[in-house]
Order: sequence, then C-alpha cells, then structure tokens
Amino acid sequence: MLNLQKGIIYGPVHSRRLGTSLGLNILGSRTKVCSFDCVYCQYGWTGEWENESKDIHLPEPDEVKQALTKRLSEIDYEPDFITFSGNGEATLHPRFSEIVDKVIEVRDKFSPSSKTAILSNSSEVYKKEVKQALQKLDEIIMKLDAGNAGVFSYYNQPRKYVDLDIITEELADMKNIIIQTLFCTGTSGNFTDDNIAKWFERIKKIKPSFVQLYSLDRGYPSESIGQVSMEELEKIKLMLEKENIKSSVY
Repeated sequence: MLNLQKGIIYGPVHSRRLGTSLGLNILGSRTKVCSFDCVYCQYGWTGEWENESKDIHLPEPDEVKQALTKRLSEIDYEPDFITFSGNGEATLHPRFSEIVDKVIEVRDKFSPSSKTAILSNSSEVYKKEVKQALQKLDEIIMKLDAGNAGVFSYYNQPRKYVDLDIITEELADMKNIIIQTLFCTGTSGNFTDDNIAKWFERIKKIKPSFVQLYSLDRGYPSESIGQVSMEELEKIKLMLEKENIKSSVY
C-alpha cells in the first residue's frame, strides 16, 4: 500500500486515467480523512479520524494557492491535470469551495493548458456548495461501486450519514460527470451478478458522460478481495455501450 502524502502538492505522477497529473492533497498528512473505509483503498484502513479532528491541520485556501504556485514554477512543463486526490475525500474540507476557486485562479495564470480534476467518493454531493464547486472543475470523477445498500455497506463501508440512494439522485442532477467504478471478486467484493445489475440501473439513471472501469492495481488492506480480469471488465463495458454510455477499461 502507499504511504500518506506528506505535502499539499505531490507529483506530477503518471495516472492510468489522467496522464501526467499534479496531485492536490488538502487534507493534511497525519491521517487519512475519509467518509468511506473501502476494502480496496491503496492508503489502507481509514480509522477513526473524527476523534483526532482537533489535532488535524487542514491547509487554508491561501496555503494551497501558494503551494500550487510554487510547484508549477518548479516544473518546466504544464501537466495534463491538476487533481484533487490525496489522503482521503477532498470535499470533506470545510473550505473546499474556496480552494477550488484558488486552484482555478492559479491554473489560469501559470498553467492554462492543464485541466482541473477530482477523484471523489461522491459522499458529499448532497451539499449544495460542494456540488456547485465540483461543477467548476473540468473532469468530475465520482465514485459509484455498488448497486445495492448491502454491498455499499460492506464494500465501501461509509459513515452512517451517507446514503446510496441520495448519492444516486444527486449525481443524476449533475452535468458532465464521470463515474469511476472499481470491481473486486471475493467474499468482500462487489463483482456479483446481482450487484452489477443494480449498479447498471443506477448508471442508467445518472447518465454520466463517461464510465471508468478498473480493478485492483496497487496494494489493498482486505484479505477477502481479488482482481477482476480485463476480459470480465470488457463485458461490462459492452453492456454500457449497448445503452450508448461511453466507457473504458483501465
């Protein structure tokens, strides 16, 4: 598994989906801050970060602006993407909307050919301010791994306030979003006929501009999951294509 990112900016790194990506970690470096505890997370188990919240330093919007400006001045090319990712769920930052505005301001001035992106677990899209901020980004990549609440509960292990039906409704209300789905086999996996069928129904309701399908590629904490083959993922891609939903396997 990966170590937590130590600074606000990391990379550029090569991404399977985004090419050359400069990462933004706006959640600090001491612990993972996430509303999910996914069985496949490359950073390991989430833990009880809420109990440590008083000791967690989250960078201010101007800190993010300064760090991004500095890093872009150090590299001699413009990365393909500037991506909100890092140590958990970026939209949990209480000033996420302000940070998005600062990042776009810096991008426009110092790296205008770069696109902005986010890898999000979708848990906070019920918040109006978060949803509005997300829509300002160029690539809005939102997670949807489960078709039913039971799989959602043991696979993504969300905090109690997160509801799969609400996520689906809110994503369906957004424009030009990309859905990312990671499939796993095993007793703790989501690669079952029933879950895939119900996931497919949610995808048709959301009507994303694109779907990204992938499986395990890095380390993961659970011993009860396994990798789905490219051939099996291609079958799901074919299902989507029959509904005129664009997708790709990574």
